[in-house]
Amino acid sequence: MDARRLRSLALPPLALAGALVLSSCGAGQSGPQWTAVAPQQSGGAGAAAASAGASPSSGASSGASATGTPSPGTTSADWKTYTDPGKTVSFDLPASWIVQSAPSASGSASGALHVDVKKPDGTFVAALQTGLSLPSQQPCDPAQAKPYTVLNSLPVDLPFEDGPAAISPRFVYRVLQGYKYFGSFGLVGVATVAQDGKACRLDNVVPGPAGIGGYSFSDVLEVTPLAPEAKVAPLSSFDNLAQASAYVRDSGDFADAQRMIMSLKFTKKP
Repeated sequence: MDARRLRSLALPPLALAGALVLSSCGAGQSGPQWTAVAPQQSGGAGAAAASAGASPSSGASSGASATGTPSPGTTSADWKTYTDPGKTVSFDLPASWIVQSAPSASGSASGALHVDVKKPDGTFVAALQTGLSLPSQQPCDPAQAKPYTVLNSLPVDLPFEDGPAAISPRFVYRVLQGYKYFGSFGLVGVATVAQDGKACRLDNVVPGPAGIGGYSFSDVLEVTPLAPEAKVAPLSSFDNLAQASAYVRDSGDFADAQRMIMSLKFTKKP
């Protein structure tokens, strides 16, 4: 048996799986690329990011200054890494989930990216968008403001453009109270206009540097108080904060989404 054959047999299973995936997509193709991801050792989403310390707190004026630990919910067993055709971003996601290209938001910069992540049955999970225009810091009418709570907030190592309204990027799960409690997760890098733990709008966007622009990896770009007849999905709705806290603590779906979003990397320097 020749040396090349011996080397291929010596590859560990994960390396061999990765080689098979890469060979199936072809280095010269312009489509997205997929690579295998090593199984987590333990702790669900906790293995994807370091703990940020204390138990979650609520009502922070920035909307993202509470601290917490990654969700202890059990994540999916098998994962893969998505890299866009332009090789500008990558992130991990459960092996059975789907990534689909979507039209860029109105007003997005040239070359902006928009991909939707869905479950195998087509259920929407989150969207990654770049080149976004940043939301204006509009004043909040106290009569329209609603209580909001930060149930989970973790720092992420991602690029951002500093400024008067900017904060260091974090992954957060926040709940805005309306006729029900509406929960939203995603990356946040702008302060929330709030007073006494109340806000009119929660933005899930980060002010990125030149070449990236505003970007979002979240279930929705913004959360506002909803009327009873309004469409709720893809937000989660709860009867009380205890239900929302249980979702963050126990849901495998949330643990998967958290691990996926916190794995985001910008692979091309702006």
